[in-house]
Amino acid sequence: MTSIAREVREAIFSNLPPNAEITKIDFEGPKIAIYTRRPQIFLENDGELIKRIAKTIRKRVIVRGDETSRLDEKTASEIINSLIPKETGLKNIYFNESIGEVEIELLYPERVEQAILTRIFVETLWYPRVLRRPPVVSRSVREIREIYHAEVENRRRFLRDLGDRVYRKPIFKTDRVRIAALGAFQEVGRSAILVQTPETNILLDAGLKPTGNSDELPMFDLPEFDVDSLDAVVVTHAHLDHIGALPLLFKYGYKGPVYMTEPTLHLAKLLFEDYIKVSEKEGKPLLFSTREISSVILHTYTLNYGEVTDIAPEVRLTLYRAGHILGSALVHLHIGEGLINLVYTGDLKFARTMLLDPAHTKFPRAEVLIVESTYGSKNDILPSEEEARLELAKIILETIEKKGIVLIPVLAVGRAQEVLLAILDLIRNKIIPPVPIFIEGMIDEVSAVHMTFPEYLSLTVRNQVYNDQNPFTSENIHVYRGENKEEVTSTRPAIVLATSGMLTGGPVLEYLKILADDPNSSLVFVSYQVEGTLGRKILQGLRKLTFSNEGGKTITKDLKMGVYRVEGFSGHSDRRQLEAFLRRMEPTPRTVILNHGEKNKIEEFRSYLLSDWFRKKTRLSFNVLAPQNAESVRIV
Repeated sequence: MTSIAREVREAIFSNLPPNAEITKIDFEGPKIAIYTRRPQIFLENDGELIKRIAKTIRKRVIVRGDETSRLDEKTASEIINSLIPKETGLKNIYFNESIGEVEIELLYPERVEQAILTRIFVETLWYPRVLRRPPVVSRSVREIREIYHAEVENRRRFLRDLGDRVYRKPIFKTDRVRIAALGAFQEVGRSAILVQTPETNILLDAGLKPTGNSDELPMFDLPEFDVDSLDAVVVTHAHLDHIGALPLLFKYGYKGPVYMTEPTLHLAKLLFEDYIKVSEKEGKPLLFSTREISSVILHTYTLNYGEVTDIAPEVRLTLYRAGHILGSALVHLHIGEGLINLVYTGDLKFARTMLLDPAHTKFPRAEVLIVESTYGSKNDILPSEEEARLELAKIILETIEKKGIVLIPVLAVGRAQEVLLAILDLIRNKIIPPVPIFIEGMIDEVSAVHMTFPEYLSLTVRNQVYNDQNPFTSENIHVYRGENKEEVTSTRPAIVLATSGMLTGGPVLEYLKILADDPNSSLVFVSYQVEGTLGRKILQGLRKLTFSNEGGKTITKDLKMGVYRVEGFSGHSDRRQLEAFLRRMEPTPRTVILNHGEKNKIEEFRSYLLSDWFRKKTRLSFNVLAPQNAESVRIV
């Protein structure tokens, strides 16, 4: 037993009444698990005893039932079935003997009251964990749950080791913080930031940069970075430019924790698998395998928004809503005993959309802010979502009149769902006729993940899911899983949403090859197009496209489709929204570090933030830094 574990145990016992009947105290990741024969002692008075213990030891506490006192699974199942109301849609019960948890899978978990779950715990001594069963089958949700069920003992060992790592005795005094730029500084793509203290190394995001022919990795070859010295990885959201290099860390020996929200984990698995599939199809070298994907899943510790968690002896992590995509998070690090509080936005949307609520702005403390600047130029003023919806309607109507196809390249996560909601809204309000909407398979699976976690969505969409009015299962939506895309393009008029959003690969290229020389059809970009990608080149005027046919022979086609750019669906904040976020952020940071923006946009945004005009208008004054990749910033 480590000295920390001994101290924790003594502190817990000093707060316990004599009748608590504690049988074991164990690490469960950053949580302290207390095993007891009498859980009701801890649940009385609104959990006052648990709160007192947590306050004393300054760690998160969870109560488990003593394994020798739990009811057998058959008897416990009968009690659960008798107590869970029929209207919740009970689908499955799974017992995790390793930690004494029972997973209760419901169609409508919001309909079960806490008092019922408490009663299940007290009567069976199995701790109930409620999971949502999505209204449509989600392969990702099912497979992740199966992985955890199959790897119970490995997962338990990981959580115990994680507790030892997090609560080890510090060796060095934490008196400074170093921020190393490994990727996405004065560029868009391959986001990676190394936060270093004398005691700890924490990596924020690990992305890839899509460039068409290959994908650039973060600067993991810098002397500052050593995978063997890495203590934790924190992921903001599931887009490849923020998570694409994550499995690579495990390939080269990382065995530590990865922190993210639960929706991000499910979406990440989908994106990793799709990346392998597309790379194989296009003959690209595989950066990682399914083995590394499984390692990511088994080493991930998911957090809810607002949940404070120790991730190192002197670092606490809290994730907050970012408004970018499902499960996207702002990262707040409390470093040292009040030394530095750092906020990293990842990708940020400070505006309410049909799908999501805007980014969170209030923090306990925040001396340093690392903020994305994708649309940092003075000309980066995006239309509202309503304006974008009407602009899209006009394009669709014009294409319908010509009996054409509206081809929309989308990121499977985020933009696809935003655009789907917009099109369905246009149909519902009879602004456009109910034309068929074809989506490729991964978008459908991603939408199923959205249905699994409606609590992360906007109030409107959340209530639709809760009341069996799921927008993602509309009769206008048709999922296509075949190889012959001409089956779809022969249905006219129609709308096709396909990945990838920047034309760097994926099924959208097959559709583009068929439709490129069709003047009656339209190509509509709704996502940011990174410099160097085919999407960016087309927006810059490229009209001769090359494709490979089935025999591998190169063919050239003139792009005769109408080319449009509808920007209001972006998951990023424009210049006005970035400024509004800075004005609303509490407290105001002392230092602002700009990242995730092209060089000219970063320079322009930095000059604006330092200008007398901005400072007089907003009464904000902070140091603004714009490091390049491979540079470091030292914060004292």
